[in-house]
Amino acid sequence: MKSPVYLIGVGMGDGGTLTADAADAIDACDLLIGAPRLLESWQDKGKRTEAIIPAQEIAGCILSQDSRCTVGVLLSGDVGFYSGAKNLYPLLEEEREVIAIPGISSLVYFCARIHTTWQDVHLVSAHGRSCDAAAEVGRNAKTFFLTGGDNGPAELCARLRDRGLGQVSVWVGERLSYEDERITYGAAQELAEEEFDPLAVMLAVNPSPDRGRAYIPSLTDDDFLRGDVPMTKEEVRALALVKLRLEPGQKVWDVGAGTGSVSVECARSIPDGDVFAIEKKQEALELLSKNKARFGVSNLHLVAGEAPGALEGLPAPDRVFLGGTSGSLGEILGIVFRRNPAARVVAAAITLETLGEAMRCFEGMGLANVEIAQIAVSKARAVGPYHMMNAQNPVWLISGEGQG
Repeated sequence: MKSPVYLIGVGMGDGGTLTADAADAIDACDLLIGAPRLLESWQDKGKRTEAIIPAQEIAGCILSQDSRCTVGVLLSGDVGFYSGAKNLYPLLEEEREVIAIPGISSLVYFCARIHTTWQDVHLVSAHGRSCDAAAEVGRNAKTFFLTGGDNGPAELCARLRDRGLGQVSVWVGERLSYEDERITYGAAQELAEEEFDPLAVMLAVNPSPDRGRAYIPSLTDDDFLRGDVPMTKEEVRALALVKLRLEPGQKVWDVGAGTGSVSVECARSIPDGDVFAIEKKQEALELLSKNKARFGVSNLHLVAGEAPGALEGLPAPDRVFLGGTSGSLGEILGIVFRRNPAARVVAAAITLETLGEAMRCFEGMGLANVEIAQIAVSKARAVGPYHMMNAQNPVWLISGEGQG
């Protein structure tokens, strides 16, 4: 008979946050697997241990054992809260009985320590992934962050400060449950100057969130640093975002990003998504980098190079904006729809030749819901006591989506 595999939530790390069920499961195990920090308490008690973190390697180790060996995987906090258990279930369930033991998560522990409830907290993992802290805090009254790497508490607080949220109240918990546990409270702008342990969590409280407000493109052309690099104008940007139909968590490619005006608006629209701005010109890349910093959009990623070559290695796109393709529109679309047959694409054209090329490519690839819209903008300028309208070049937006 095969012995079970236990996925054990061990709490914060100190034995005091270990539940009785978790302790019993650990006692029943012949082998314990987990991160070195979590195994320390058990190595002195004669338990056989393996310090392994990647899910595939953990599963491989477990399945290589004698089936009568009872194995426990120690997981920080709770097995259902940003836990490695998620990736282990599908790797183990067909081969062994899996028993999950819940634990005390950092969220539950920390909120108890600072005397606040957690049923109304917005949860964000900023550990090893992109995170637009200002967008998350700006839209929610209480936001809890798992921090780590380049997204430590000080870095997150600096982003809040730089986006006008420096007065937001912030609690930081370091090395929770250990003897040297420390909890710090202050305004974001104050804590941005502090140093914190890598093992930390953070809670931000915003008394005036923009709860439920949909993002509306609102940046003017003058908001961007421009130089001599072409930029998609604000009226065209607004229509382009409508045609892109962005949804939360999506991956966006902006090919020929220029100053990054479309990229920035996309990144602000979907703070939990990722936007990849592909640009070949060095001057434009420098402006892109400055505009990224100017608007604090950490989910905007710069890709130096010319499409289609520069597209290799990028995550498959859900949405693509084509602002400049240098005559490679067909090749670029081919890559887009090989990577994601259901992607939605919006191409901008200012010449009849580019419009014709886009129409041929869209029709040749059998895209669905193809639309062509022309936007012609005129703006008034003062001439003495009078005002005259100055016409900008008309722009076509060609949109469509794959049928995959």
